[in-house]
Amino acid sequence: MAFNRLRRNREKTVILDSSAIMMLFEFSIDLEDELTRLLGRFHILVPSPIIEELKFLSEQGIGKKRLNAKAALKLIKRYEIADEKGTGDDSVLLLAQKLNGVVVTNDRELRKKVKKSSLQTIYLRGKNRLVLE
Repeated sequence: MAFNRLRRNREKTVILDSSAIMMLFEFSIDLEDELTRLLGRFHILVPSPIIEELKFLSEQGIGKKRLNAKAALKLIKRYEIADEKGTGDDSVLLLAQKLNGVVVTNDRELRKKVKKSSLQTIYLRGKNRLVLE
């Protein structure tokens, strides 16, 4: 158990929002390879309101958005779910602030809020790679 805590201390906590998860299917990005390139060791969290957003999109979305949301719901089963209050963006920001996490998002407004909180973001650049800001 102590080893697990020590290992986690060296890992960066990465928090995904719905736009980040959906981009993986839109642009065929290998999230884990890109995060390893940018951060080294990491641990991925998905706030519970993001799952609700994806469920809504998978049921009410249209076309590719609906298909991508269904695929995203399958993918996030691999990651830890963080029970967080609030709506999508608010839950991501609150969790990032609590854990001093790195937020992966393509949402411009959320990126501004995260930057204002003196936290780091990762976003898509050039439709083929992620960058750390």
